[in-house]
Amino acid sequence: MSLPIVAVVGRPNVGKSTFVNRIAQTHEAIVHEQRGVTRDRSYHRAEWNGVEFTLIDTGGIAIADPDVFQVPIRNQALLATEEADAIILLVDGTTGTTADDEAVAKLLKRSARPVLLVVNKLDDPTREQAIWDFYGLGLGDPWPVSSVHGHGTGDLLDELVALLPRVGDGEDDEVEAINVAIIGRPNAGKSSLTNRLTGSERSIVSDVAGTTRDSIDALVYRSAVPAASTPAPAASTSAPAVSAPVASTDAPSSSTTEPLTQAYRIIDTAGLRRKSQISEDVEYYGFVRAMRAIDRADVALLVVDAELGLTDADQRVATFAHDRGCALIILLNKWDLLQDAEQREQLREQVADRMIFVSYAPVLAISAKSGRGVQRIWDAIDKVYANFSASISTSSLNSLLSELRDFGHTVSRGKMRLRVNYITQTGTRPPYFTLFANHPQIIDDGYRRYLENRMREAFPLEGTPIRLKFKKKD
Repeated sequence: MSLPIVAVVGRPNVGKSTFVNRIAQTHEAIVHEQRGVTRDRSYHRAEWNGVEFTLIDTGGIAIADPDVFQVPIRNQALLATEEADAIILLVDGTTGTTADDEAVAKLLKRSARPVLLVVNKLDDPTREQAIWDFYGLGLGDPWPVSSVHGHGTGDLLDELVALLPRVGDGEDDEVEAINVAIIGRPNAGKSSLTNRLTGSERSIVSDVAGTTRDSIDALVYRSAVPAASTPAPAASTSAPAVSAPVASTDAPSSSTTEPLTQAYRIIDTAGLRRKSQISEDVEYYGFVRAMRAIDRADVALLVVDAELGLTDADQRVATFAHDRGCALIILLNKWDLLQDAEQREQLREQVADRMIFVSYAPVLAISAKSGRGVQRIWDAIDKVYANFSASISTSSLNSLLSELRDFGHTVSRGKMRLRVNYITQTGTRPPYFTLFANHPQIIDDGYRRYLENRMREAFPLEGTPIRLKFKKKD
């Protein structure tokens, strides 16, 4: 059973992200004095007196704000209230009620969910008389708190958890899921792909580069079914052929007659670009969140804008995923915009030449906007995750090693001649291999590449980086 959900809403700059960080005891939500920092809704796990719940941080709702993002921000906040079990309306105790506070309160009065009116920024307990102004919102007794110092949050949480539905005893709320981070440079189509994969408008989609600043998580359950139609062509002939899946954000039924389901945690991240090109410190924080998302990902989906072509930024993002040991799939998005067969072939060659350091990654051609080719991503994720988690028997590894010794390729330096005596797998996710040799200090990058290529030819390692460690054996 999923955890109860609490949506935190309010006008801009009342301290919603600071409040969420205080309750969740994290620093995941971006905090900044600038208005409009939070745009998408983001999810954070919290606990009070043994009761666990999920907090949703939302963008500020400003009714008359001319900002191009205000309409989707308001829609994101309202979507959060629809999926919530309880709602917290946060207001600013230092300013009194505003027209936006009244407008938000009016919207929430129509909701069937319980609403707690929380007056923030009351750092000085002697100023609690400021709460009287907020009775006019018609949402009951205000709760005075200070998100910065924590004043009043204990009493508020006691009331909040009493309103939440109880999770059934003995049920495990920790979902075993494949963590999938959607990464890429700004405006490559990551949020559109997230919405397509999750089947919901979870992320704001805009033509303005840098729209997503937080990392957004969505849990999707999928059951494999026979393909109903011919899949769209892949950008690589080595890409796996897959059947069309059924994806759902609802938890799977407990019925034993239904096919087994796999859970995927989809993480939409802010676009990654050079640190020197990050002009706003807010955007830098989004960069940090994206890097953290890669750190906890099992599989990274690198979204490349096919219309623009492969860029240095795409190479850098792929390097981030490779260095952090993620399985990787390269997605050529907006493929339908390339009408010329020559353009498509040039892009394929460009990817093969410039992404040689992640040549293990399968390449798929998709259109997140139309949905073309998107369903094939699921089985590609399953395949690379299986390779990412696989264990190869020691006997099979050493059988390959014997063949390589017979072939005669080795490394020498002066009177030293390399001999690799033994190999074994010492880790997974990604696969780690330890090799025992007489002179490991003379091993160069060329031999490492040679050994890795031979291992990839012999074993199912598509989509996953591998790590080779050499140790001295007397």
